[in-house]
Amino acid sequence: MADNKRFLLENATTLVTMNGAREVLRDGWVAARDGLVTAVGHGPVPVFVDGILAQDHQRFDATGCVVLPGLVNTHHHLYQTRTRAWRGAVDSELFPWLRTLYPVWAQLDNEDFHRAAVVGCQELLRSGCTLTTDHHYLFPRAASPELLDITIEAARKTGIRFHPTRGSMSRSQKDGGLPPDDVVQDADTILADCERVIGKWHDPQPGALVRIALAPCSPFSVDPDLMRRTAELARHHGVRLHTHLAETRDENDYCRQIYGSRPLDFLESVGWTGPDVWLAHGIWFDDDEIARLGRAGTGIAHCPTSNMRLGSGICRVRDLRRAGCPVGLAVDGSASNDSSNLLAELRQALLLHRVLGGAAAMTVQEVLEMATLDGARCLGRDDVGAIEPGKACDLAVFDLEAIGYDGADDPVAALVLCHPEPARATIVGGCVAYDRDGGGIGWLGR
Repeated sequence: MADNKRFLLENATTLVTMNGAREVLRDGWVAARDGLVTAVGHGPVPVFVDGILAQDHQRFDATGCVVLPGLVNTHHHLYQTRTRAWRGAVDSELFPWLRTLYPVWAQLDNEDFHRAAVVGCQELLRSGCTLTTDHHYLFPRAASPELLDITIEAARKTGIRFHPTRGSMSRSQKDGGLPPDDVVQDADTILADCERVIGKWHDPQPGALVRIALAPCSPFSVDPDLMRRTAELARHHGVRLHTHLAETRDENDYCRQIYGSRPLDFLESVGWTGPDVWLAHGIWFDDDEIARLGRAGTGIAHCPTSNMRLGSGICRVRDLRRAGCPVGLAVDGSASNDSSNLLAELRQALLLHRVLGGAAAMTVQEVLEMATLDGARCLGRDDVGAIEPGKACDLAVFDLEAIGYDGADDPVAALVLCHPEPARATIVGGCVAYDRDGGGIGWLGR
């Protein structure tokens, strides 16, 4: 960010702060300096904001709009954007779906990974997402060994806040794993590159645009020793840990057969539960396991569309949240979603859980919390997720005059209940990263 950069969003019809009091302000405004919020208010903007004339700020007029904290995407595989609706995998469950796509992904080159990251991040920005992670565990031998760098550079060009994970797969079919031999790496190569990307890219400062986490893929593609060594490395450097867990019944069966235990027992045996860990999916946990995860403060990335698309099951979101787990929302990879629309996941989560448990089983407020505050907690970020002084000026602006919201009475509920419309604008650190009408800083036309 440029020194002393000033930004002012004004005239928001509805400003959803998600602060401690969960204030919703009419005619709201937000001021920021150097990417961080300095003041929030409603009504006429004062002549002086944070000691500076309002007219000297870069100003954004949000007349007719609902403004939310930028949405947080807690699980993705950006490279899969190159293989949406893939023939032979459109009607498959997870394991056969993976077996079909592994050989396809093994042929992706550097340009595929770059383009996939740009497209996926653009889609996320268009849906009001300002912070996304990326579980990048695929390193084909024909592509650069520094694929994470290629993905980071692509994401940075779009303007999104990025928390990629250096993923890994070390257990191939010859070792009893699921992936083929040509997409796995040995443990020493993996750990050396983890060290490299943390040193090059990880920024622990408030308002950081890039942070790194470490993310062995899953119990059926990584050996226990690598899991242990990865956890030790991550904790040595103070970065977070991420993996898939308890996504399908097949995974449960695999863990019983190979490790003699259920997935969570395996995870605990390699030192992988705690408040610095978040898990993708988390569907097939029993009551005792949910209590253990809650006591550990381990987060869950809930991926409703992907779980429905692959027929994997339904995450016990309320039980996990009651137990003490932060539960964020996620689009998952674009080959099992097959899109990167995070606003659509709010609606999908609401409807899915109401089918499961009735209209009271999930509220609009709950999914908003999951998409903002809880998503931030999963990623270990206390500088995003709400619109209040000291937090990053990450804002999702939605136009109430869009045709999909015509006739809506509750402007906040409309964003969740109505068919998702593209954001009017998405602002990251006080910079317009996406503007429906004009592109905006970082927007790459296709």
